[in-house]
Amino acid sequence: MKHYLAIDIGATSGRHIVGWMEQDQVKTQEVYRFENGMKEENGHLVSDIEYLVEQVKKGIALAKKAFPNLVSLSIDTWAVDYVLMEGDKEILPVYAYRDSRCQESISQVHFLIPFETLYERTGIQFQPFNTIYQLYWDLKMGRLDRATDYLMMPTYLMYRLCNKKVHEYTNETTTGLINAKTGTYDLEIIDDLSLPKRFFQETVKPGTILGEYEGIKVVLCATHDTASAVEGIPMIDNQPYISSGTWSLLGIKTAKPITNSISRIANFSNEGGVGYNRYQKNIMGMWVVNCLKEELCPDQTFD
Repeated sequence: MKHYLAIDIGATSGRHIVGWMEQDQVKTQEVYRFENGMKEENGHLVSDIEYLVEQVKKGIALAKKAFPNLVSLSIDTWAVDYVLMEGDKEILPVYAYRDSRCQESISQVHFLIPFETLYERTGIQFQPFNTIYQLYWDLKMGRLDRATDYLMMPTYLMYRLCNKKVHEYTNETTTGLINAKTGTYDLEIIDDLSLPKRFFQETVKPGTILGEYEGIKVVLCATHDTASAVEGIPMIDNQPYISSGTWSLLGIKTAKPITNSISRIANFSNEGGVGYNRYQKNIMGMWVVNCLKEELCPDQTFD
């Protein structure tokens, strides 16, 4: 029997789940779970990437012990965050998307490219933490001068397992730098913002084999966690979905992005799926509950 390892990491926790087929049904078993969260460093919120790598590898070891015949593994995480790279070295700190440093860069980006134009070209909803604003802040701070490239969080973690750098399509669509019509990087936006073109290699689709880690194939899933969640929901065309975590995402599958002014004013987003468009909106999820638990009873379980 073939077993497969899914590593799903959210804003407050990560989990390793092994799945397999049994009598035409998908069976799953959680083998490891760990806490995750941003930490404060010099007045900013940052991600502890070494901790994440350590937890990913620890969970894989436990999964191998329970299921010695693991065929493959993959990792998804939240969207928009990335790790700047200088060759094979990380440029630290790795800022977390809820850090508030980008307020000024938002207005600077919109001065160069009005949001109406950005939305028409990319179909991505306005959020103050969108990758496009984070990268522009890095540009203004000089952090891109020595950077050779960047990796979104899940592909960075897989790079640490198999030493292969790629840009996976579903997560790259959340950056605000992918053209909604072509599905490729919008070089006009990149030029207008003076972002380094060397960063924007061709995107790779889910299903691509990247390499191996301790005899297990490392395979790209839809690395944006919402993209993987939607791919895992059995649904009839035009049924709405809600994918719930720190955020909840409410949406439907569409054949093509919807980037008209009505959609922009309603702040719906168009993000990549596996052969379809995810037309969705960020709505309230578990973040408030997570924060209340952290402040009021951090040592207690959610139960």
